[in-house]
Amino acid sequence: MKIHESEEMYLETIYLLKKKKSSLRSVDIVEELDYAKSSVSRGMNLLVKKGYITLDKTSGNIAFTKEGENKAKKIYERHLILTKALQKIGADNKTAEENACRIEHVISDELFEIIKNFASK
Repeated sequence: MKIHESEEMYLETIYLLKKKKSSLRSVDIVEELDYAKSSVSRGMNLLVKKGYITLDKTSGNIAFTKEGENKAKKIYERHLILTKALQKIGADNKTAEENACRIEHVISDELFEIIKNFASK
């Protein structure tokens, strides 16, 4: 199933916010990403439709499905490893962080594995 960059950003954001908060709602994502409520609402509905998250109709709480959590962990791993690799080749922390965030969404699995091996040495 194809996933778009914005969906990956939502999944990664949900993953990171869930590490800080036990109860997470769309408004938390709005505040974190500074996106319009309507954009986040649309994004959450797409993630529900794809089977990555569930939304409690009463409380509005967001929960990962197993597939969604696995996908979010994979995206975050890419971010961490790409940041580390960029720092290893001389990028400062801010530059590495910003560029890793962009690269993580477009890099092939094959190239990511090569970079992962490089970063772990």
